[in-house]
Amino acid sequence: MRWDNLTADPAGDRARDAALFGADAVTTRTFDSPEFRGITFHEIRARSIVNRVPGASRMPFEWTVNPYRGCTHACVYCFARKTHSYLDLDTGLDFDSQIVVKVNAPELLRRQLGSRRWQGEHIAMGTNVDCYQRAEGRYRLMPGIIAALRDHANPFSILTKGTLILRDLDLLKQASEVTDVGISVSVGFTDSQLWRTVEPGTPAPERRLDVVRTLTDHGIGCGVLMAPVIPFLGDSPAQLRATVRAIAASGATSVTPLVLHLRPGAREWFMAWLEHYHPYLVRRYERLYAEGAYAPKWYQRRITRQVHELAQEYGIGPTRAGMPRRIAAPSEPAEPVAPATPEPTQLTLL
Repeated sequence: MRWDNLTADPAGDRARDAALFGADAVTTRTFDSPEFRGITFHEIRARSIVNRVPGASRMPFEWTVNPYRGCTHACVYCFARKTHSYLDLDTGLDFDSQIVVKVNAPELLRRQLGSRRWQGEHIAMGTNVDCYQRAEGRYRLMPGIIAALRDHANPFSILTKGTLILRDLDLLKQASEVTDVGISVSVGFTDSQLWRTVEPGTPAPERRLDVVRTLTDHGIGCGVLMAPVIPFLGDSPAQLRATVRAIAASGATSVTPLVLHLRPGAREWFMAWLEHYHPYLVRRYERLYAEGAYAPKWYQRRITRQVHELAQEYGIGPTRAGMPRRIAAPSEPAEPVAPATPEPTQLTLL
């Protein structure tokens, strides 16, 4: 793995990683417990934890915090896979099993929030990799992060597939009493067979919807990012209806559909998965995504219309002021600029 001497990358991404941490700051660990078998953790002391989103991205916020890189959720479509190549790690198995942990994230965030230069802007989390992935159960970075945001009354939002967020329910309630807190859970489908193959490291969709139900029962409104809607595998009218019906039953305050997009790094890994599990769909995907990372506008509009009609039928209203921020896909690729880490913000909380 390349932790220093990273300036060979012409775009400067590796140079920015060198500025973030050096080889002498890395501690590599493995744990023999069943949930971490086969996973290597690279503990680093980051020099910066608040990442600035470029203005060109047209996002409704400017700042993100990502305490981890790589993700044990192992979602085959994950858009963040490309970031592992900046560390000379592959975007497939390495992304799923070589996890970078910014062990000083809470203390660093607290210091940055206390800086005179910080203006209290909204901070989004879970926009790159999941801050409540399996590693969080051991490293427990999020309680310190949420406590820092609470103590500074700094608005924030979290997007997650992890049920571990419920561990921090009391902290979230405390934070919501002093600042604007938005929570969204990602559930793209409820098909159990599809889930087991495409999102093998995540909690089951029904467990994630239990999170939505628990949060709302405790007075913390929670929206659902219905993402990704996977063409030809999770987009039939019956599948969309079943998913929206389950989301409505969970008490979600909003549902926002997002069609699968395949950026470099994710595209290759997803297509290899498709070839293995659904080879008859390979040509259809090549045609559907022939123009780039996004499905055609007509397809996206069709899915959005169907989901919105179902949401109206099941009584899920549109997001209003004071409700959890909805999720939107940027029209252009967005990556933080120096001195932030090269972590793209491509699912964003509005």
